[in-house]
Amino acid sequence: MMRFLRACAVAGALLTMTAPLLAANLSGRGAGSAAREMGQPQPPKGFVPADEVPAGEQIPAINMVAAAYGFVWLAVLGYVWSIASRLKHVESELADLESRRK
Repeated sequence: MMRFLRACAVAGALLTMTAPLLAANLSGRGAGSAAREMGQPQPPKGFVPADEVPAGEQIPAINMVAAAYGFVWLAVLGYVWSIASRLKHVESELADLESRRK
């Protein structure tokens, strides 16, 4: 029952989204004007697609990703080193207490 209701909801949403486009095609105005009427965003003036941007103006993403991964790994290794040193300290205190007890 839930699948049927979900399918009906999806079908209804699709019909509501495509109804203005279908009406525009039937009236002969074309889909382009219907898309503009529906509020489709137009690219801003001066918009340049990313593949047309000169190489000097692009952000070097690989450097940023490598720096982020490096930072995370250094933080993890530092945390593990901190836990290991504290564990050694606790183990030495336990060994000292056991030797005092005997």
